[in-house]
Amino acid sequence: MNLHGIWAIYKFEMHRFRRTLWTGLAVPVITTSLYFVVFGSAIGSRMREINGIDYGSFIVPGLMMLSLFNESIFNSSFGIHMPRFTGTIYEILSAPLSALETVLGYVGAAASKAIIVALVIFVTAHLFVDVQVKHPILMLLYLLLVAGTFCLFGFIVGVWAKGFEQLQIIPLLVVTPLTFLGGAFYSIDMLGQPWRSITLFNPVVYLINGFRWTFFGTADVSFEAALTATFAFFLVCASVIWWIFRTGYRLKQ
Repeated sequence: MNLHGIWAIYKFEMHRFRRTLWTGLAVPVITTSLYFVVFGSAIGSRMREINGIDYGSFIVPGLMMLSLFNESIFNSSFGIHMPRFTGTIYEILSAPLSALETVLGYVGAAASKAIIVALVIFVTAHLFVDVQVKHPILMLLYLLLVAGTFCLFGFIVGVWAKGFEQLQIIPLLVVTPLTFLGGAFYSIDMLGQPWRSITLFNPVVYLINGFRWTFFGTADVSFEAALTATFAFFLVCASVIWWIFRTGYRLKQ
């Protein structure tokens, strides 16, 4: 394992994050505050508790997942797309680095950024509501798993995209709508049939509810089902990346 090579990629990507540190941290703080003003105060004051959980606390895991999804995809896709755009991808491909080591460098840095932002949102949420985490160790492990999974997905998007405009298509037109429709700000038990059954086909439902279970010990789907769905998505993304490096799809073009 070329740890020096992995660390070089990781350090380079994290240096880009440090250059925009205050902007990168200020945006989620402001966005989270606005969500609590709109959803927590305006809407939450008119809603009853959900499964015995105060509405302001209920939306915290959903807010964290929403930011985690977008940050993971953006950081990972941008990280691999820039070398393709500038032509320096050939230097990476010719370096003494395996596909696994290259992916670990980019995905590790992107996951670190996304987790930092998610934890900043978690801290910000305490300014508005009292949030207790029932399973803190599981929460951190699950956060790491989801971040790694979506960073792998973002890596695929970065290789697939032909331009910077296409980098925004998947997060804006696919992931964000699925997150809003996946129970980030409500319980899917509140939906009538057939919409509740249809919602269960949304994979984001399982990710959000798995994370919510680590907070409150209760969710719309079981933690086992959520964990299985997350691992399945992780394996699919890892398999696609293996195929990309094996065939050179859009890496050597």
